[in-house]
Formats: sequence, structure tokens, C-alpha cells
Amino acid sequence: MDSAGQELSGNQPPPSRGRWSGRPLLAATSAALLGLLLACKSGKPEGAGADSAAARPIPVLTTWVEKRDLPIYLDGLGSVVAYKTVTVRTQVDGRLERVLFREGQRVGKGELLAQVDARPFLATLHQAESALARDTALLANARKNLERYSELSSQKLISQQQVDDQQAQASQYEGAVGVDRAAAEAARLNVEYSRIVAPIDGVTGVRLVDEGNLVRASDTSGLVVITQMDPIAVIFTLPEDDLPRIVTRLGPSLLSDGAATGKTAPGPSDKPANDKPGSGKSATTPAPQPPGPPVEAWSRDGQTRLGVGELVVLDNQINQGTATLRLKAVFKNPERRLWPNQFVKARLLLSTQSQALVVPAVAVQRGPKGTFIYVVAEDGTASPRPIEVELITGDQAVLARGVRPGEQIVVEGQSQLRPGAKVAARPAGGGEPKAGADPKASGEGGGRSGGRGRARAGAEGGAEGGAGEGSERAGGRGAAGRGQTP
Repeated sequence: MDSAGQELSGNQPPPSRGRWSGRPLLAATSAALLGLLLACKSGKPEGAGADSAAARPIPVLTTWVEKRDLPIYLDGLGSVVAYKTVTVRTQVDGRLERVLFREGQRVGKGELLAQVDARPFLATLHQAESALARDTALLANARKNLERYSELSSQKLISQQQVDDQQAQASQYEGAVGVDRAAAEAARLNVEYSRIVAPIDGVTGVRLVDEGNLVRASDTSGLVVITQMDPIAVIFTLPEDDLPRIVTRLGPSLLSDGAATGKTAPGPSDKPANDKPGSGKSATTPAPQPPGPPVEAWSRDGQTRLGVGELVVLDNQINQGTATLRLKAVFKNPERRLWPNQFVKARLLLSTQSQALVVPAVAVQRGPKGTFIYVVAEDGTASPRPIEVELITGDQAVLARGVRPGEQIVVEGQSQLRPGAKVAARPAGGGEPKAGADPKASGEGGGRSGGRGRARAGAEGGAEGGAGEGSERAGGRGAAGRGQTP
């Protein structure tokens, strides 16, 4: 009874512990020790990684400040036009017998291009010449009779009326001879017109009429179009805001009387009152004008210069719809690099600024305190420096102050820079400045320095280079908003 109650009450002795009873405690202890060990090994100060990243040099492209003469250009868009364009038409009606030119052939003035059947005009010419010969003979006979009648009249052998009748008859024959001579000249001219010749030097286009067709002087299409290719002209436009500078700098050579404006010597109606025949005075002939300012023609991508000409015409009015002024330049074109209706970029040389501080426009940055530029010191650090931009022409900027010739400046990678940051500089053009001398420009139009910085200026937060046509706008977002003020 007692033993049974003891079993039912649960007063049994505790079970004995096996050899795995301490495993959870051992695992917990091992994990704690492992975590402590790892913490000890990686126990670096917080922010050490950031300091290491800040100490790494930042790769940038650089160039050098130059002091040199810089041409100031005005850039415009235009198209090539033939200096002269003539549609060759027949001046007489008839059958086109021969075509003597090839399409695209270079022809000279007066060269025979085609032949119209001239037989009808030759027949008319022979008829007029025969009538002229007949009336000339009758006129000669009438004049001899007039001489006889005049002699008889002086002797009172015939009446004066007979003399007057013979005089009238001789005059009639004189008029008939004149009519016959004019008819012969017209017939001879038609025979000459049957030979169709080139009116100018140029290049023929596509033939519009084939042999055997009847052609008429009233035809509007003509036989062929001839364009003069050398010289050739370029018509381009510039903003009307540039007109004052153009007139101020170039006016004396383009706006004065003379050959540059197409004005010829005064005609009879323009002669002064005191210029009378026999007075020893004559109409004043204008002196030859100096050549116009140079104009460069470039391909549409701006990489290839196609020719250099001179400005000859400023249009006499501004296009109100586009607020632009048209200009015309003439180019020598012996190599046929310019072609009618070709799209080109024109650059008008306005002036040349001597001994200017020149940097690539992409190097100019703009911050809260104005424009600045990153200058690389000898210890390899880049620091912003305030500058004053005088003007920007094309991809070049002219600085009034702030830098010295020969200093190294950053043209690409400014968006990653902080004041005093270490940089890994690489020359943008792959060159080095000459020892003891200012770096010199290379290339057309005062050099096109800046390398790849021109193409990537926007992506790097640099200057909005190529501010165009001599505008005084230093661009770029630069270091604004990051506290990178000079």
C-alpha cells in the first residue's frame, strides 16, 4: 500500500544525466568566442574606408593655359550656291540636229553645245542678200539718173519737177537697200543662233532634250543648265545681334562705294554737270577696294575645312522672321570641294585678339560666387580659382584674369573634385608644355584644344562649351550645390 502510494505520488528518484547533456552550453560558448575573435581581427576605426577612398587620386584630363593671338570668329550656317547659273535655251525654232556635249562636262564660254537645223535660215539669208543686191543696183542707177537730171536742169533743158521725181526715186531705193540690209542681218543672226554655244564657263548638268526633237524659242525647260563652279559662292546667316560688330569692324571695306558693293563707274546720267565733252574732266572711276574679310567654309560636322574665301556682300535688310542677316562670300574652287546646294558651316573672321589668355571653354565652371577653374598645383592637388571670362568663341575661352600662362588646368572630371583633392592628371591632347615657354596652339582657327573634354563637358558637369559666335557666356554647372566654391 505504501509503496504503491509512493509510486502514484511521483516521488521517484531523478534520472541519471548522460554524456551529451552539456552540448548546448558548449556550442553557445564556442559561438561567443568566435564572434569575439572576429571582432578583434576587424576592429578598425569607423570611417577608415571613407578616408582611404578620399585619399585615392581622382583621374582627370588637363591642359595648360596659353597666351597667344586668338582669332575671333562668328559662326553661321549656310549653303553653297553656284556663282552663275544659266539655263541654255534655243533662240530659234527648228529640229535639234546634234548635241555635242556630255553630261557633267566642263565647258568654256563660246564652246559649241548643240546645232539646230540651219537650212531654213540659210535660205532666208540668201534671199535677203539677193534682194539687197537688186536694190543696191537700182539705187546706183537712180543716183546716176539724178546726176544727169541735175545737169540738164542747170541748163534749163528739163523742168525742176523731173529732177525732184528722180531725187524721190533715189531716196526710195536707199530705203529699200536699208530694209534689205536689215533683213540680211536678221537672217545671218538666225543662222548664228542655230549654233547653240555656252554663254559662260562652267559644268553642264543633265541633258533635258535629245537629238531629233523640235525645239522652240518659247520652250521654258531649255536644253541644259550650266553652273559656274570656280569661283563659287556661299550664302550664310548670322544673328542680327552681330550686325553692330560686323559693321564696326568690317564696314569700311564693305559699305563704301566701289567694287566691293558692286557699284560701277557713273553712267552718262550720273556724270556731273561740269564734266562736259572737251573739258578735260571725266567720270570718276572708283579706286580698287581691298579684299573683304576672310571666311572659312567647313563641312557640316565641323571637322574638314573646305576652303577659304572672302566676304563680298552684306544683305541690305534683316529677315524679321528669323532675326538673321544674310551674307555672301566667294571662294576659289579648283578642286571642286564645294558643290552647289551643299550644306556648310561658315566662319567669318571678325578680329584677332593679341596675347590673350586662352583656355578650353569646357574648363570654365560656374559656382555660387561666379566662374572659376580648377588649377592643378605642383603637388598634384586641384583647387578652384576665381576667374573673369572676357569672351567665349567656339570652344575657346578668353580670360581677363585669374590664371597665368603655363598653369595646368582641369578640362574633364571636375564633377568628382573637392578643393585640395589629389588628382591623377593626364594631358587632354597627349602633349606636354615646352620648357621655358608658353604652350602654343595647334590646328585651325586658333587651335581646337580641350580634347575629349569638348564632347563630355555636359556629362562631367563642366562648362557648356561652344557658347557660339563670340558670346560672353561662361557655361557649366560646375561645383554648384556641393559647396565647391572658390
